[in-house]
Amino acid sequence: MIGAQFGDEAKGKISDFLAADARYVVRSAGGPNTGHTIHLPEGNVVLHQVACGVLRHGCVGVSGPGMVLQPMKLEEEVLELQRRGLLRGELVVSERAHVLLPVHEIEDAWQDDLRAVKNPGAQLGTTRRGIGPAYEDRYGRWGIRMGDLSRPAVVRERLELLYAVKAHLPGLPPIDPLAAQLVETGARLAPYVRPTETMLWDAVARGDSVLLEGAQSTLLDVDFGTYPYVTSSHPTSAGAMMGSGIPPTELDTVVGVAKAYCTRVGAGPFPTEDSGPRGEFLRRVGGERGATTGRERRTGWLDLVLLRYAARLNGFTSLAITKVDVLGGEDTVPVCVQYVLPDGTTVRDGLPLDASDLAKVQPVYERLDGWPLFHERLKERVRREGASALPVPLRQFLEFIAQETGVPVEYVGYGPGREETVWLGPPAPPGRPRAMTAWSG
Repeated sequence: MIGAQFGDEAKGKISDFLAADARYVVRSAGGPNTGHTIHLPEGNVVLHQVACGVLRHGCVGVSGPGMVLQPMKLEEEVLELQRRGLLRGELVVSERAHVLLPVHEIEDAWQDDLRAVKNPGAQLGTTRRGIGPAYEDRYGRWGIRMGDLSRPAVVRERLELLYAVKAHLPGLPPIDPLAAQLVETGARLAPYVRPTETMLWDAVARGDSVLLEGAQSTLLDVDFGTYPYVTSSHPTSAGAMMGSGIPPTELDTVVGVAKAYCTRVGAGPFPTEDSGPRGEFLRRVGGERGATTGRERRTGWLDLVLLRYAARLNGFTSLAITKVDVLGGEDTVPVCVQYVLPDGTTVRDGLPLDASDLAKVQPVYERLDGWPLFHERLKERVRREGASALPVPLRQFLEFIAQETGVPVEYVGYGPGREETVWLGPPAPPGRPRAMTAWSG
């Protein structure tokens, strides 16, 4: 399942919903920059570096080779899950996942501050969690991998190289204590670290269901997103395969996740942004605040131009539309169906090369009929009767999305709870797909 917008589409909720039928759930990119909030009967849990499969008995949650992991924070996350009795499945960490260091967090902040000094409009508004610099070192071949933490000489050698390259950064921590901390933490995490690609190949060969869960979303892809206002990995269906080690020929289902409206965190173009009272309404009622950073999200309306683009790029086989309850009680719901460019021409799909060009478009809206509030009586009816209990205007809204994108809507999220998701399809056929992509962030 792939995030189809700018992130924060409640993909963690949908991933957790689908994990009920999965044997393996694999996070394939990103790191501690994202928070996947899942509402359990025991209370909310925010996952940063582990896959949601660890929350379910009989499931294996895999932190895959495409990730960048902060070992000390990973250990804290695991210990907190154990303390709360929520580490119910098995946790596995790829030995090929790269290590994100405190050095990378310092470098991330330094880089974004430098952009602001040189050109205030160029500041990206990153999470300052070190993701970009960690991926830079990965591709620069300076990196340390999780499997390397069991080899103190390698850790020391790589740190010395990194410190030589980053000598210009202020406030670098002393190298000796950092090397010791990495080796000690690595030793405690060692029972979880193993070669995950062979494990997943064997799982696919057996016919086990594998759910791919990632971070961030399509419009933040480093190649195909709103560059340079993007993340440093590939949050697309192709990226999910690369970051898990599963061959692309094994992929059966690609579910795209989109909110019934749209949000964005940080800088970058947002054609359907609403900075007025209705945008503030979406922020307040939708609880639009980042789970990791606490930053308020920018809010706006569903953009079918960008959703069509995401559908074609990822090859969506179906859609999951979330947070429809937030729009309950509205008389009308705006939906962007095309753009008007400065020269007067119109665009219905595609993304311009330059982010500044996207910032100049004028969205053209259709206003669809709204649906009733999702009070507890309506929610209970949907839980009992399924999709047929959804209000008629909402079903028309979902049909409009399907017609405009050419992709059927399969799942609808109508509240934050684990049980507040409804499947629109017919009874499930026997057996499950071998590999499904669920891109979470």
